[in-house]
Amino acid sequence: MRFLPEPPYTHGTVARTAIVLANLGTPEAPTAPAVRRYLKEFLSDPRVVEIPKAVWWFILHGLILPFRSRQSARKYASIWTDEGSPLKVHTEKQALLLRGYLGEQGHEVQVVHAMRYGAPSLPGVLQQLKSEGCDRILVLPAYPQYSATTSASIFDVVQDHLRWVRNVPELRLVKHYHDDEGYVDALAASIRDYWGMHGRPDQLVMSFHGLPKRSLLLGDPYHCECQKTARLVAERLQLAEGQYVVTFQSRLGRAEWLQPYTAPTLETLAKNGVGRVDVVCPGFVADCLETLEEIAIEGKHAFLTAGGKQFHYIPCLNESPRWIAALSNIAERHMSGWPTRTNPDTGEKRKAESELARTRAVQLGAPR
Repeated sequence: MRFLPEPPYTHGTVARTAIVLANLGTPEAPTAPAVRRYLKEFLSDPRVVEIPKAVWWFILHGLILPFRSRQSARKYASIWTDEGSPLKVHTEKQALLLRGYLGEQGHEVQVVHAMRYGAPSLPGVLQQLKSEGCDRILVLPAYPQYSATTSASIFDVVQDHLRWVRNVPELRLVKHYHDDEGYVDALAASIRDYWGMHGRPDQLVMSFHGLPKRSLLLGDPYHCECQKTARLVAERLQLAEGQYVVTFQSRLGRAEWLQPYTAPTLETLAKNGVGRVDVVCPGFVADCLETLEEIAIEGKHAFLTAGGKQFHYIPCLNESPRWIAALSNIAERHMSGWPTRTNPDTGEKRKAESELARTRAVQLGAPR
């Protein structure tokens, strides 16, 4: 077995700490070829699709990729920005702001972002951190609710990469933070702030990404964690049970998925005389195709076409200062015991670097 080469300065150097903020991924461009490459990698993950490989290969290459790639490319084109994919842009800004915030709290850590599918790849980022002398790595998925299809897939790739590393770094994995007080408070505050500007709806819809019902029956805790997040947010907002509903979106295939489904629920609400709905997606910490196109465009169309009067989409946490502070607290807890505090000789330098990171994020469009 041939291991990856070690950095030449490993011996005698001071080990550094790094945080990898890992998100799902995105195509490199809103084109059919780019989307096809992305979907092939994504849908070939056995964590995502639990169907026998030979059967799924035929379905994927014969039925899904030739048709879904073009359809998805048009959808990506409808939400693409001058900076690129919203998911990648927001995740990059979050990493920059997290590094700046931690630096201001006195932590000397490197913070980078990576994608499970696409670029920058997790193995590539881990190898780069290795070359920079990082021997303590915290992997922080951008998934508040754990699922084998998301967080566990990230952990798989990290562990597979480390099989090829001779001097394995100390590794910590954040499993979930669906009930973290800072995360829940940030969600509730973002909704409250939106209502302060636009008024309150007749019904709040909390839409989470769906999973096949089979995953729940086999022991995946995702559904329960989504329900707990929604309940805690509703409590912060002092909502009665009938003032909000939890739904699940992004169903693929004909199998039964977690219910109720988002689009049919929106249609039913409209037909039942609900004039205004507001939709928030607590499971996504960065706006992406599933929020900006599936909810803000398709969901809006479904509700208004069924007779609804007003549809409001409440953006994800993105670069909200409350969210970055919560993310920092989550990271701090999981770095407990690691020597990350700045020393007097480097404190001023790190403070300047932290301010530079925050300034860079602001230049990229993040709020101050």
